[in-house]
Amino acid sequence: MSVWTEVVGQPEAVATLSAAAEAAASIVAGGSPAPGAMTHAWLFTGPPGSGRSSTARAFAGALQCTVTDDRPGCGHCTGCRTALHGTHADVRVVVPEGLSISVAEMRALVQTAARRPTGGRWQVVIIEDADRLTEGAANALLKAVEEPPDRTVFLLCAPSDHPDDVSVTIRSRCRLVPLGSPRPKAIAEALEQIDQVAPEMAAWAASVCGGHVGRARRLANDEEARNRREAVLKIPLALRRPADVFTCADELIKAAEEDALTANEARNEEERAALETAMGAGGTGKGTAAATRGAKGAIKDLEKRQKSRATRTQRDSLDLALVDLAGFYRDALVTKTGSEASLNHPDRAADSKTAAAQWSSESILRRLEAVLACREAIDLNVKPRIAIEAMVTTLHRG
Repeated sequence: MSVWTEVVGQPEAVATLSAAAEAAASIVAGGSPAPGAMTHAWLFTGPPGSGRSSTARAFAGALQCTVTDDRPGCGHCTGCRTALHGTHADVRVVVPEGLSISVAEMRALVQTAARRPTGGRWQVVIIEDADRLTEGAANALLKAVEEPPDRTVFLLCAPSDHPDDVSVTIRSRCRLVPLGSPRPKAIAEALEQIDQVAPEMAAWAASVCGGHVGRARRLANDEEARNRREAVLKIPLALRRPADVFTCADELIKAAEEDALTANEARNEEERAALETAMGAGGTGKGTAAATRGAKGAIKDLEKRQKSRATRTQRDSLDLALVDLAGFYRDALVTKTGSEASLNHPDRAADSKTAAAQWSSESILRRLEAVLACREAIDLNVKPRIAIEAMVTTLHRG
């Protein structure tokens, strides 16, 4: 099983990156590959779930692969395994905890990336959600990308190469690797082969995940995720009375809050316990009281970061619910027009047919536009409850 096994349904990207990894191995060995075969900055773009981060990590593994008698990326050597699991000394992964990546965080990362690789191969920096870079952070990264240290590679992940996601100057210095949404068949095969999911469940999860590999895995393995999706998709036909507006809005907000709590609770406790231990909690002797007082500021900073992370998780969860809702109204419109296009939620085809029979095409379209407007409002930092209640009111009225 090579490092590329986790890259689902992206054969062209794998071919490009495999060739680059071979060129990189040649450089390490003292060779001179063709100009442009390997470069210092890469930009992975694609819709959510297309595997931007997984592809970047796989490429990092191939760059750190120590097996030289075969194509880089064996998946078995120490370099591959530690890179994929996030424990390689020369691979750093930046995952925004909050809503953005700060300039201070990026400056510290750039300084670290300037060091020579400890293993003698490559210093690799993976920046997930590079579209969350603040202006200052983007400028700090640009300086490093313009004058890259030897043997340092930057791997950026973003939804697109549009200036709203990645600045034009950074984009111009990166080699683009576009990714598409994997086909359901490829996702189902990955679930069966990698995650050992039963064929029937794998096929169902692949058909309703909207091309999002991570979502398919969660739906296939987590019953609570399946229940939350079910609750969201019941909303369109459950809005019969004005009072239902607030009930459904409350359910959406509550589901997002519970999702954020479930995702972060264990990690928050572990981080707090580790920090308290590091600051001398439970110790005795001289200096313990002073250390405990000093820990209060550190704990406050940790709580601030955890709160920011919870906000992001909640918004991501809400956005996922809104994508499901948009998919339902899109399915209703497809059914209404008699199109042969495949449904986003084939398991809810009966509900889509009911909605298509009850509502006009104009009414369905207004509802779909309300969901999309809600997503945009939340992205612009409108309070989620206000945006959700406004959306559900339109969904009720049609």
